[in-house]
Amino acid sequence: MLYGSIEAGGTKFVCAVGDENFNVVDQTQFPTTTPDETLARTVKYFKKFDHIDAFGIASFGPIDIDKNSDTYGWIIKTPKKGWSNIDFLGKMKESFHVPMFWTTDVNGSAYGEYVSAKRHDENIKSVSYITIGTGIGMGSVINGDFLGVKGTPEFGHIKVKRHRDDLDFKGTCPWHGDCLEGVASGPTFEARNGVKGQDTPISDPTWDIIAYYAAQAVVDLTVTFRPDKVVLGGGVCTPEFIAKVRAQFTLLFNNYLSVGSLEKYITGPEIQHNGSATFGDFVLAQKAIDDEKKNIEVGE
Repeated sequence: MLYGSIEAGGTKFVCAVGDENFNVVDQTQFPTTTPDETLARTVKYFKKFDHIDAFGIASFGPIDIDKNSDTYGWIIKTPKKGWSNIDFLGKMKESFHVPMFWTTDVNGSAYGEYVSAKRHDENIKSVSYITIGTGIGMGSVINGDFLGVKGTPEFGHIKVKRHRDDLDFKGTCPWHGDCLEGVASGPTFEARNGVKGQDTPISDPTWDIIAYYAAQAVVDLTVTFRPDKVVLGGGVCTPEFIAKVRAQFTLLFNNYLSVGSLEKYITGPEIQHNGSATFGDFVLAQKAIDDEKKNIEVGE
């Protein structure tokens, strides 16, 4: 049994093949260029193997996940130049006639972290994953199912209360200005100060401002979905930054509900080396096989 994982990002594609135990047996990555070039390179990579039994595909978006939609499997209106209205899933199915699970990039990571958490704590029923990088996204898994049916949550576009020292910053979101993504994503460092986040020392006050916004996001998740765990991933979420988010969460939440130890409630990814989505995709590929079998049984 071999599973294919495609972590399709706006900057790069990470493609991997896993075995029946969801371990990586081969992996590659390459830049996201034009749709034709990038998807052709993806197909070529997987064609090297004798067979792939199923795929888990986690893509940047927005994407269409509604199976009753005419554009199911498409990347729809996206700020990534040249990638709007691309039938991603359809192009993969032209080359591989196997089950495929189609979801967002952050959902792939969320599922990987959910399964990983349950392996050592069977009481875990739900995990929410927030990625803070070039953009901001969120995926939630509840009892093995994703939040969202008609579409995936666009959590990066929630409104947040502005930090008192950040009122003059207009935000970077082309649609909403100062939504969560517009004030807390990676590019906002340079937009504020002319210096990229990776070059900004953790002592810089900008980190505290962004942690304040991220903590609001965790508060919103806590009072709406009540997850067992919130994972913070993406390029912005260093251990030092996550510690700042915990501190801001404590102040904002004011111990309103019991969430247990913050070190266990608000964490970085358990799966190392940015492997959450790859692992999640392997498990979702198996889920695609299981779902197809169920559909056949129901049809019979």
